[in-house]
Amino acid sequence: MSEPLLVRAARRERVERTPVWFMRQAGRSLSEYRELRRTHGLFDIVRDAELCAEVTLQPVRRHGVDAAVMFADIMLPVLGMGVDVDLVENVGPVVARPMASAADVAALRVPEPEEAVPSILEAVRIVRRELRPDQAVVGFCGGPFTVAGYLVEGRPSREFMTVKTLMYREPAVWHGLMEKLADTFAAYVAAKVEAGADVIQLFDSWVGALSVADYEEFVAPWSARILAAVDAPTIHFGTGTAHLLGAMRKAGGDVVGLDWRIPLDRGWAEVGADRGVQGNLDPAVLLGPWERRVEVARAAEAPEEHVRSARGLPDLGSDIGRSSLRDEVEGQTRAVARAAQVSAPVDGCVREDDVDVRGRNLGCDQSGRGRDKDAPAHAVSTAPAAPPVLADVPA
Repeated sequence: MSEPLLVRAARRERVERTPVWFMRQAGRSLSEYRELRRTHGLFDIVRDAELCAEVTLQPVRRHGVDAAVMFADIMLPVLGMGVDVDLVENVGPVVARPMASAADVAALRVPEPEEAVPSILEAVRIVRRELRPDQAVVGFCGGPFTVAGYLVEGRPSREFMTVKTLMYREPAVWHGLMEKLADTFAAYVAAKVEAGADVIQLFDSWVGALSVADYEEFVAPWSARILAAVDAPTIHFGTGTAHLLGAMRKAGGDVVGLDWRIPLDRGWAEVGADRGVQGNLDPAVLLGPWERRVEVARAAEAPEEHVRSARGLPDLGSDIGRSSLRDEVEGQTRAVARAAQVSAPVDGCVREDDVDVRGRNLGCDQSGRGRDKDAPAHAVSTAPAAPPVLADVPA
């Protein structure tokens, strides 16, 4: 039995066509998910293996993508550590008692995954059984800095002043917190792989707020511990990290994420030819006309020889925002496939259409078909051989 297309592309192998998937493809862009949320909270869904698997599989049926991204939240593992977290609409994670002292850190548990997140692991098993052999299961985990940021700040922050104050004034407390998060997350991702996940993405959304020196001192060792625990291809992702790419490469990951702020070839040069890259596409492109989407997707196929030899994974460089429609997501799937038709095969170039589909689903009929009127009819599943590219949008 052959391995999933995405797995082979993430390992920088030559693949027959571009694999396509969307980060956060499960969720608010789908009408069936929004209907479910009328009666179930997010944590209610992830604590029910059947519901979690169903939500994970909804976009696979809708969009015909090459991977199912497990539906979860990056704060889920910390619930088992004894943290009281609430997901507040239009705000994000809110922690009842932010971490501020050595005593707070000492009170945290490092739980066994089967004890803390049994429903997620069972959902992985269900999804793996439901997918075709050529489709991958992508499990993700919050990066240690991003999750620690929520735990210390108490809610989302852009400046992370409380976090940086703790790092500088109480480094022992900071490293104690990071060690417990890293140990918990390492066990979490290893258990996901054992349950059937084919690829793991470490999702450190806010790590770009740090300088290179601070990242290397306060974060990199703990990210490395998590990534080293994964016996599967890994994607190491953050936003605003053009200055951190070399340090992130050292921390680990078979693939390193780029956002749209850095040219693809420059990102590859920073990461190195022995790693894949993912990203570089501005998520706002999904709001543009069909021709623009195809043009951008085609450009990301990296036809230049010096880029192709670098083995990269083009992808969106951040989430697309609330204004994006499900139609644009389906249209971008076709755009990537159309662009792939005119591109030569690339060794290990993973096109992860990292599209964070948090937008509202406003234009779908009952069959789940979109109404992207600008997009010509195109069946992704019949696209001819093309370079491996991973398309996806970070959060």
